[in-house]
Amino acid sequence: MFRHAHEHVDSYYAHSCKDRLSHHPRLQGEVQCDVLVVGAGFSGLHTALRLAEAGLQVIVLEASRVAWAASGRNGGQAILGWSCDMPPLEKALGIEGARRLWDGMAWAANELRELPQRHAFDCDYRRGHLWTAVLPRRVAQLHEWQEEAASKWGHRTLQFVSREQMPEWVASERYRAGLYDPQAGHVNPLKLALGLAEAFVAAGGRIFEQSRALSQEAHAAGYRVRTEQGSVQASNLVLACNTYIDHLEPRLARRILPVGTYQIATEPLGAARAEALLPRNACVTDNQFVLDYFRRTPDHRLLFGGGCTYLGGLPQDMAAATRPILERVFPQLSGVAIDFAWGGHIDVTRARTPDIGGENGRYWLQGFSGHGVLPTLAAARAVSDAILGNEDELALYRQLRNPDFPFGERLAAPLEAIGKAWYRLRDSF
Repeated sequence: MFRHAHEHVDSYYAHSCKDRLSHHPRLQGEVQCDVLVVGAGFSGLHTALRLAEAGLQVIVLEASRVAWAASGRNGGQAILGWSCDMPPLEKALGIEGARRLWDGMAWAANELRELPQRHAFDCDYRRGHLWTAVLPRRVAQLHEWQEEAASKWGHRTLQFVSREQMPEWVASERYRAGLYDPQAGHVNPLKLALGLAEAFVAAGGRIFEQSRALSQEAHAAGYRVRTEQGSVQASNLVLACNTYIDHLEPRLARRILPVGTYQIATEPLGAARAEALLPRNACVTDNQFVLDYFRRTPDHRLLFGGGCTYLGGLPQDMAAATRPILERVFPQLSGVAIDFAWGGHIDVTRARTPDIGGENGRYWLQGFSGHGVLPTLAAARAVSDAILGNEDELALYRQLRNPDFPFGERLAAPLEAIGKAWYRLRDSF
């Protein structure tokens, strides 16, 4: 499904970053480095920055533009945890191992707050996430997670929000209760990625855009990766391609399924109207299987997402597809103008567990399953530490087994779509 382009899609994020977009050169000729990172998204840039700051010579190859794919288009919600939640991690690693991964997630939440200050860039970071229940029977999930987070994982700052208190947080009758996490937050993801890229270059790293990795070859000195107009010789190789791994590494590609997601940005609503929708300015998700997610922007728009596709494509009119979902949550926005509508693909694993690993000097980060702002940072720490000689955290990720999708590319997506339809039905009652 590989696609690339010379410019970012016409998203709200690209519009908000138009004065910060800069071009990096295309790779031409042969170059050498200590570490080559393929993919200039969150996971690749985080890994590259940490290694460059440790004194290694690092190159990043990007087929399109920095954060052209999911890292520059996502919902921007920096939520603690993984798409799979904790039970699969505890089952695979035991409570001690799962607790170590959770501690890495807590570190990532703090690191995300500090990175813009450390490197002097702005990413519109705002604190707070509200996890909500639509169905009465799912209010119990909020209580259960609050208790489990405190007792098992040491996450004791969650605050239960009753239905009576919900208007203080969300101007919608749809929600029965919520659970507020002050350690989570939301960001402009493209601004974050551009800031990481700038910090990486300032640390001595090099980025080559419009330089798709066409092949990789292992030999005694490490790895050689070829592009259309050049090649890179590196001692270590990091594959941070996610959905766009394609034929560069078929073994990894079989473990993930590209899933389409899309969202919209309304016209500017004005400060008073926007603040009335979300008085506490927390980002919001619900605990439906096919969830809605939304948040305010600094220029008083509402960003809203709530749809996904498993069959490869995206709706021809994403604004029209999203409007009924938006107005279901906020009927007071009926008929509001939608200035931007965009989509992309996320890399979903069968169990929604992250697929992070490495062997023989080659490492990979993928499978964040639509929950990647903080998990990519935690995974980047594990991979970069392993390259620098400490494999303790990476060893935990290696124990998470992510099998291939059954029946190959042709049947995996239809089967997933059928499963999604079943869960959507369960969401309705």
